[in-house]
Amino acid sequence: MRGLAGGLVLLVFGAGFARAAEVAVEVEGIEPAGLVSVALCQDGLSEADCRIGQQAPPRAAAQRFLFADLAPGIYAALAYQDTNGNGRLDRTGLGLPLEPYGFSGGSPRGTRPDFAQARFSVREPGASVRVRLSRALPRR
Repeated sequence: MRGLAGGLVLLVFGAGFARAAEVAVEVEGIEPAGLVSVALCQDGLSEADCRIGQQAPPRAAAQRFLFADLAPGIYAALAYQDTNGNGRLDRTGLGLPLEPYGFSGGSPRGTRPDFAQARFSVREPGASVRVRLSRALPRR
């Protein structure tokens, strides 16, 4: 009987150790138009790796996005601003972004984004990261 009671105590209180984590992504450099999109990525920065996302209209030059109920692990954050409202990040013929974008870890401008540079660890109770939006090219 004592073993069963001890097992139930471990089950009830031990479950708290596996709880979901959260991360706050602070996006800076927001312009007053369109929508801001933020995604959390695992294992890479491709669209297939970035399945957790949120969008919101710009309210200020800096805005916080909260992602809850995440499995603890390694993530990277990316953000972009769809300033013209067409539902995507516009690019040049060579693939350079025409709208503001950024990554966690502050990937240097002019270099290809890299998951290893952008990654961060999310543990209980959570993490907070910053993404600074900037333009690769001057506004047209």
